[in-house]
Amino acid sequence: MAVELVILFAILLVVGMWALFTAQRLNSLHIRTDAALAQLEATLDRRAAVVSALEPELEHVAARAESTELVQGHFDERTKRERELSAAIAQRFGSRPALLADAEGRIHLAHRFYNEAVSDTRALRLRPAVKLLRLGGTAKLPEFFELSQIDL
Repeated sequence: MAVELVILFAILLVVGMWALFTAQRLNSLHIRTDAALAQLEATLDRRAAVVSALEPELEHVAARAESTELVQGHFDERTKRERELSAAIAQRFGSRPALLADAEGRIHLAHRFYNEAVSDTRALRLRPAVKLLRLGGTAKLPEFFELSQIDL
């Protein structure tokens, strides 16, 4: 009887430590995802500022895009504004000035980092044991951001 209790205790200890480690890892992944989203928003805002500086006539379109927050689960409005800005850029500039090309390159990098963070977070959150034990807490499952809809 004592041996069985020790084995049960050991199994519970291992499961508890795994759950603690996994919950901490999920927390780190959510922090990474939030930071990557903030960086993506900053790079989109930088492009809007560059466009405003290079072409003052596009300042109102750039300001609308920049003033729309990039919030998890509510990407549609920002995507729409960025699409409008991209269309205005394509219409105004035949070839991209160096500052604008640099800003768009940074957007591609930030987009990739964000979607990789989302992929890692979702991969862990969607595991059956993690879902069963509710180790994700109350945090929303992060969504991917589709850059292809913006046409940079």
